[in-house]
Amino acid sequence: MSGFFGSISKQSCVSDVFYGTDYHSHLGTRRAGLAFFDPDKGFQRAIHTLEDGYFRNKFEANLANFTGNLGIGVISDTEAQPILVTSHLGRYAVATVSRIVNIAELEKRCLQQRHTFSETSHGAINPTELVAMLISEGDDFTSGIQNVFNLVKGSCSILILTEESIIAARDNLGRTPIVLGKKENAFAVAFETCSFPNLNYEVDRYLGPGEIVRITGEGFEQLRRPNEKMQICAFLWVYFGYPPSFYEGINVDECRYRCGAALAKRDSVNADFVAGIPDSGIGHAMGYSNERKIPLKRPYAKYTPTWPRSFMPQSQQMRDLVAKMKLIPNESVIKDKCGVFLDDSIVRGTQLKDNVRDLHDAGIKEVHMRIACPPLTFPCEFLNFSRSRSNMDLATHTAVKELTGSEDFDIKEYTDQHSDKHEAMVEQIRKRLDFTSLQYQKLDDLVDAIGLPKEKLCTHCWDGSSHF
Repeated sequence: MSGFFGSISKQSCVSDVFYGTDYHSHLGTRRAGLAFFDPDKGFQRAIHTLEDGYFRNKFEANLANFTGNLGIGVISDTEAQPILVTSHLGRYAVATVSRIVNIAELEKRCLQQRHTFSETSHGAINPTELVAMLISEGDDFTSGIQNVFNLVKGSCSILILTEESIIAARDNLGRTPIVLGKKENAFAVAFETCSFPNLNYEVDRYLGPGEIVRITGEGFEQLRRPNEKMQICAFLWVYFGYPPSFYEGINVDECRYRCGAALAKRDSVNADFVAGIPDSGIGHAMGYSNERKIPLKRPYAKYTPTWPRSFMPQSQQMRDLVAKMKLIPNESVIKDKCGVFLDDSIVRGTQLKDNVRDLHDAGIKEVHMRIACPPLTFPCEFLNFSRSRSNMDLATHTAVKELTGSEDFDIKEYTDQHSDKHEAMVEQIRKRLDFTSLQYQKLDDLVDAIGLPKEKLCTHCWDGSSHF
């Protein structure tokens, strides 16, 4: 995943862009970049790796050198960006939140047209540079962005910094959000609304799917009307989103409370306490605790915030180590007790397996795991939310392989939450991860908790329903 922030002001915007981008740090852990334009100095840019430090301490040294009233920033789990481009459209910087599934096909297309790639990403072409090439094929920015929408399979939201404005374009199906903000003498655009309050911005409106706007020092100008069809990622509310943020006007943490309450209404297990697996499980646990009137406690303390997501490292050995180091159990809360634990999801199960081992070592009697979304059965085709190298990395596929003795099966047969095959898969996951009991959220309950019609949500990772 990635996140971006931009601002244009009647005075310097450097501080706002720096802090606004920093508020997207939970969305990316690998690369980050800032770009500004000043009439006297032109375009200025800095890009740093985040794999050995935080955004803030990596970019603080650059701030004294940046000047300008308009700028953009991006934090990414993938490529280095923003990219600086010179084309017939002028000189501009571009940042994306994207996953381009057909990138090899589009690379071949560009090479056949005798384009040249200069940026790299993990030894391959840089996806944001590819997007810039597609934009520059247009007669103007609007037609160029439409060209991206027409050609890219996956998802792509875009920020463009020109000498006079910022152009924001939300993904054609709105899989990721873009929000416009304003305050006296300044305007902003962001992925996360949590970047607005402490910088004194207020939400002006949410861009629709495929909508394109130009932001100047005077306000917003619509360049392309939004599409009617939307498929915003439902996992944003379950896991990715920061608790104070809003998507489509719906608060992340309030949604998580409703998710936890929905799980509680379908549950009757007796327990001494309820707990959330930090951090994203906490809101779900609060909703469950309030609904069941079981005390909310903290049997785990989080100690290593330097690893925001335990599945981030590429090697399984490192993932295992990070998962174990991430949470420290509190034996005083755990010993001889029965607990209900809320987590956002199970991807591989690496973290939960170590968590449960620690709980048993600390003397817990029963571990009842409740998951805020349905089982993840289809790898995400649209966002970079997991680096699973194959379907078999998913806990669901591993469980079905153990049940059938084969990797040749139709996972769709296991997605019906009322079927015997689904129940057998969940039971196999329970046994392998050593839970006393395991229950997943019903998809209908999750949709209700979010509060949007299902047809406006992408639920592909749970039911395989979305298409390019």
